Amino acid sequence: MGENLCVPSEVPNGIVENTMDQRLDVYVWDMDETLILLKSMLNGMYAEAFNGSKDAQIGAEIGKMWEKHILDLCDNYFFYEQIENYNKPFLDALVRYDDGRDLSVYDFNQDGFGPPSDDDNKRKLAYRHRDIAEKYEKGLRNLLDQETMKILDELYNITDRYTDRWLSSARAFLEQCSSGRKDAASSVASADGTIDSPVSRYQHVNVLVTSGSLIPSLVKCLLFRLDNIITHGNGNDRSAISSVYSSWEVGKLQCFQWIKDRFSQSNVRFCVIGDGMEECEAAEAMRWPFVKIDLQPGSSHRFPGLTLRTVGYYLSVIYGSPDDETEED
Repeated sequence: MGENLCVPSEVPNGIVENTMDQRLDVYVWDMDETLILLKSMLNGMYAEAFNGSKDAQIGAEIGKMWEKHILDLCDNYFFYEQIENYNKPFLDALVRYDDGRDLSVYDFNQDGFGPPSDDDNKRKLAYRHRDIAEKYEKGLRNLLDQETMKILDELYNITDRYTDRWLSSARAFLEQCSSGRKDAASSVASADGTIDSPVSRYQHVNVLVTSGSLIPSLVKCLLFRLDNIITHGNGNDRSAISSVYSSWEVGKLQCFQWIKDRFSQSNVRFCVIGDGMEECEAAEAMRWPFVKIDLQPGSSHRFPGLTLRTVGYYLSVIYGSPDDETEED
């Protein structure tokens, strides 16, 4: 666990500094059963919420197909068999060990990576993290052939229909958050922390804190079309911002504290959106608002259903409402 508590030797500088007139909203998202559905399809809990109108077996079969693709990608492209036992809380956790070596002809299968966890092996793990970050940035279409992409697109669409547009609605909500519209200002989030308008008073950041291990979580982002909204943090680019955190060993409270330390300027607000007790308790400890996602049909705390107005209400309870804010559904 001590290995996982390391942080970059330099603080990422990708966030534009706040002024007296600017506010930064940081949205801290859970992944499973929040932005995506998988476990609840596999165990039938999603179907149970519909009192018989959803076929639980179909949901389980869909979930198993996703599991297969997740594992295949992890093992074939993201070194998971090699680094499964070396989970880190974010990709640039070992950036200080990366000497910037050209990896274009580097043989990851013959470099002797493994125990002990000395500086040499930390450097080799940092190389893998950098390679993973580059693959994440380029996206699945740079890794997979057209036929495989067609299969994944069909599976996404099947899942979206089965879940009454949960996946596409969650993604659309993130896109709406990152649009930078002034009427969505108290509840919006973007991957890079900036808004194009030079007169904007708002900056917005999406951060993902998942209880799963890091590499499968990044693969899920790719498969469920979240990678262009949730940035990875490039292992050897100190100006990049880590936006995917794994709380697998360190816990969500530790991840939340790191996030708070990163965005330590004044006039910043945090909001946690998830379904679990751990993120609820961690948000409470940080005195951040928590929006609990609910599987029940008709709930306003699910996808589709969650709106910027609802999230803005939770923010206003903790932080108050700016006088000039006009939020819309």
